[in-house]
Amino acid sequence: MKTLGIDIGGSAIKGAPVDTTTGKLLAERHRIEVRKHLTPAAAAKVVAEIAAHFRWRGRIGVGFPGVIEKSTIRTSANLHPRFVRCDGAKLFGQATGCRVAMINDAAAAGIAEMRFGAGRRFMGKALLLTLGTGVGTCLAYQGVVAPLEFGHFPWKGGRDAEKFVSSAARENEDLSWEEWGGRLHEFIAELERLFWPELIILGGGASAKHERFFPCIRTRARLVPAKFFNQAGIVGAALWAVEAK
Repeated sequence: MKTLGIDIGGSAIKGAPVDTTTGKLLAERHRIEVRKHLTPAAAAKVVAEIAAHFRWRGRIGVGFPGVIEKSTIRTSANLHPRFVRCDGAKLFGQATGCRVAMINDAAAAGIAEMRFGAGRRFMGKALLLTLGTGVGTCLAYQGVVAPLEFGHFPWKGGRDAEKFVSSAARENEDLSWEEWGGRLHEFIAELERLFWPELIILGGGASAKHERFFPCIRTRARLVPAKFFNQAGIVGAALWAVEAK
């Protein structure tokens, strides 16, 4: 089955058609950079532009960086606050003329990695982090993914942890890979102490350069980069569009 997956981020919106039986992208992803604090109307316009780029008329899965309840967006830490209480399926459905299913972006990445990626056939407890403008997180047990919000864990004086350990923090503070890796080590060590995962998967754009900071992270669990790197959110959103009721 072919489905369009779209991943909404704080700096760009990306999409591509996906073969949901294999997890493979059926075309090169289309990426559109967006301004900080993107509004719902502007996001809907970009999503419609991506759908038009692929001449898409079928189902669409949309991954969003916030808490999603059914199709309602409950939090919007790195995008415009006007997204809060917005019906995402209705917003993007009206913009594209297609049936839309909403999912948290990290949960989408988790579904992709557990189904076809680094967590395939792993039936223990897995922790996945996506490192970007913020930090997306989810846990999986026996392949079942649960979205969580560890990026907003109080850290270093009560601020959200993602303000210290996201890819955006590394770039904004001009941190070396070693300095950033040290921060990640501290954060992941705390998550290990609390949740005892057996496998830790790191995704997001930085995962493509994992060899530069993985040596700084010492974990009890097995630590691996996401197989889909920064495309996991697209793949997982497409898979969710097929499975969502």
